[in-house]
Amino acid sequence: MSRTTNNAGHPPLRRFGVASLGLLACAASVVACGPGEKEGAAPAKSASATATLERYHAQKLEWAGCADFATSEREAEILGEAPAKCAWLKVPLDYDDPQGAATSVAVLRVAARGESRGSLLFNPGGPGGSGVLGPLAVAGALAKSRITESFDVIGFDPRGVGATKPAADCWSEDGTTRGDKVFPLLPTNAALTEEDTRAVLKRCADGSGGVKALTQMGSRTTARDMDVLRAALGEEKLNFLGQSYGTRLGTVYAEQFPRRVRAMILDGAFDPRLGTVERRLSAYGGFQQTFEAMAATCAKDAKCPLGTDPKAWTSRFQAIVQPLRDKPVPAVGQELDFDKALGGVMAGLYAPEKWPAVVSGLAEVRQGRGDKLLELMADTEGGDAETLVNGNITEAMFAINCMDEQRLTPQDIARLRTKTYEIAPFMNPGGDVTEGARDGCEFWPAPPTLGIPYAQNVEGLPDTLVVSITGDPTTPHKGAISLADTLGSSLLTVKGEGHTIVSSGKNTCVDQIAADYLIDLKLPAKMPTCSN
Repeated sequence: MSRTTNNAGHPPLRRFGVASLGLLACAASVVACGPGEKEGAAPAKSASATATLERYHAQKLEWAGCADFATSEREAEILGEAPAKCAWLKVPLDYDDPQGAATSVAVLRVAARGESRGSLLFNPGGPGGSGVLGPLAVAGALAKSRITESFDVIGFDPRGVGATKPAADCWSEDGTTRGDKVFPLLPTNAALTEEDTRAVLKRCADGSGGVKALTQMGSRTTARDMDVLRAALGEEKLNFLGQSYGTRLGTVYAEQFPRRVRAMILDGAFDPRLGTVERRLSAYGGFQQTFEAMAATCAKDAKCPLGTDPKAWTSRFQAIVQPLRDKPVPAVGQELDFDKALGGVMAGLYAPEKWPAVVSGLAEVRQGRGDKLLELMADTEGGDAETLVNGNITEAMFAINCMDEQRLTPQDIARLRTKTYEIAPFMNPGGDVTEGARDGCEFWPAPPTLGIPYAQNVEGLPDTLVVSITGDPTTPHKGAISLADTLGSSLLTVKGEGHTIVSSGKNTCVDQIAADYLIDLKLPAKMPTCSN
């Protein structure tokens, strides 16, 4: 069991938190999150690899209880009582050496409520979020949906995540490590040295199964694990629902195995055409717009801590949070600094129902306490507000991005930081944001393998469905338009605010279209626009 303490006081599952993790954890950081390379690994030659992978495809999953799959006390509580079964999926550690060492992927299944039509593989996002817990959230939110009546919902922890072996572990036994400045929760202005980045690579390698394991934690390897899982489940073709980062996994799978897709829904889309600099800057602009929408709602109350003048909302916000850089305030057994405060605010921006908690948290900071914003941050990551330690989410996100994203020079990072705060000034920590601008992945033992743009000119892919909310703060609607165009997908537009919607169970319009598509492969001749 990992380092997370019990969080029994919080709801057991948080739908939007896992899906939003990747952009939130990197949201203000350009330390370890750079633009994807235009050069990268070519898509896997899946047909030629099939014979050598036959022993993995033919394996029989041994379903049993899930208690041993928990990586924290919180997960142990959930999985110990979950109406689910779990199994280990054997996969090659390195697909370039399929006869070599094997490793294990953690898999969870929630059985269909009715007669099962097969398996629906689900990824809730990240990178770094637990895929094992995802099906439980879907089963709860879609308890009356034809989707959960008709499909066994399958989740898995991707490479480096949670119970999957080996998991990314870059911390020392006491929860610290040399180079730990690479891992602040929102490193808006982390000042790194070469010594820091060399040290964090060594610690990650020592704790995560070695250098070879680190090089296998990218999205392309996880997509290949998905195909082994498809075969082990006895499915000729894959049904997949991916949200947020899960849309990247689904898109990469579609690129590598287009003829093995039956149905695929990509909700809250990563744009495969954008390098990560452009994609993140687009997301930051989305966060600024959502911040202003939240502030406009707040301003209806004369007591709003951001005031009632739209021109002053950002400056009023900065006046509240920027002083936390030098003078943190007490909060739930620790302190709330600028990074954690911004993390809590951005966590709340993902869902309009969280906006009042953000406003309340800002008012509390003005009174010298930070409990509410810290709790918002912890709630998003599924951790404990007293420690903000929650399994290996942050480390897995870092390791996966190191294999997916382009390495940047210090000059690139300094320019990106500057541009970030021009586009999203509410996120600006103040001071010299370019100091110590280095790429935390600069000494990673292998080059990135994703390649951006990816999934271009995919042939043989059946009809797929992209879903997007117009006011999505982190995966903007224009990215969904681009992904739908790239894959030749149908696009379901949902007017409103929020990030991902298919698994929420709150929108009859979306649920009906998604169910018709997944069950009968039927899409409307003229796609309607739903409202959130």
